[in-house]
Amino acid sequence: MTHTKRDPWERPGGTTFHFVNDGIEHALDQAREAAGDRDVRIAGGGATILEHLNAGLVDEFSITLSPVLFGAGTRLFDGVDASRIALQPVRSEPSSRVTHLTYAVHPR
Repeated sequence: MTHTKRDPWERPGGTTFHFVNDGIEHALDQAREAAGDRDVRIAGGGATILEHLNAGLVDEFSITLSPVLFGAGTRLFDGVDASRIALQPVRSEPSSRVTHLTYAVHPR
């Protein structure tokens, strides 16, 4: 997803990134079509994830936390619309450098 129109970006090894600038629903529809029966993963910053969460388009998500701070960042859970969705912790996998958190998303 992007706010500006862009041509596809071809990478060495055969991966091509396609950019969609006409809404998250259209981007997700294209990703689902391309994925077939496989999972679709939404990657991006906090604003992108929040937009998908609050639109009810996410079943489960993972967060990778690392104790390195770069600028102010986005407080992901501050923007969750708790009147529309509930987050259920599914898994927590800590290590010495990172913690992986997984949540299931349920409608209210």
